[in-house]
Amino acid sequence: MKTGVELITIERQEQIEKHGFDISMDSRYVNDELIDAAMQYLGSDLIDCWPDSWDRKWYKTDGRINELKRAGALIAAEIDRLNNI
Repeated sequence: MKTGVELITIERQEQIEKHGFDISMDSRYVNDELIDAAMQYLGSDLIDCWPDSWDRKWYKTDGRINELKRAGALIAAEIDRLNNI
């Protein structure tokens, strides 16, 4: 069984390699879109803060662990974005 950190790392790599969401793309999100999406995954059905400019098809609710690893990967993307400003 993989640890949480390993699952988040794998998810972030998938975001980059499979979907093309690398640092150059992430650098465009200057209005907290990455954090809003992470919060949506953290809050699940309790809140609605999915970024308005993002297609809702990207929001997947397929189990709590998957939601949490996506939230972690989005937080990592925001940290990387801030480190590269």
